[in-house]
Amino acid sequence: MSQQLNSDDAVKKFKELVESVNICMFTTLDDSNSIFSRPMSTVKIDDEGNAWFFTNEYSEKIQEVSRDNSVTLIYAHPGKNVYVSVKGSCTIVLNKKQIQELWNPLLKAWFPLGIDDPKLCLIKVTTEDAHYWNSHSSKMIVYFKMLKAIANKERYEEQDAGKLKLN
Repeated sequence: MSQQLNSDDAVKKFKELVESVNICMFTTLDDSNSIFSRPMSTVKIDDEGNAWFFTNEYSEKIQEVSRDNSVTLIYAHPGKNVYVSVKGSCTIVLNKKQIQELWNPLLKAWFPLGIDDPKLCLIKVTTEDAHYWNSHSSKMIVYFKMLKAIANKERYEEQDAGKLKLN
């Protein structure tokens, strides 16, 4: 069943989906316009549906989004049958107050100096829209439904899929 949600319901659905996965492939264009993806942990999805990430201000991804701030975030958790593809644009945030608010002590593994690390910054992805596929069933149930569709010469339909208009 495909659906399109708007506004508050879309943001709520987006938050639920991302919280169940958390790690995304943060996808940019490099200097030769080739697609480049790297795993990143989502720190927060705010009430407007924006995604927040910590990073090094001098990293390659910051150079890439400085040239073209368009990004795609790809979340996938095959074990939970949750998949989300998000289109958005980036802003680099150096605000120490926001950094403190979103800081998690586990981030010291990447930023040993903590919130005082001079390279530490946030990336805010202003999300535009997202497509999602979310099957609440176990893999075995999904497989069974696929076989049933094949046997009945029908098309297999995802249980919960749609487009979210976020901003």
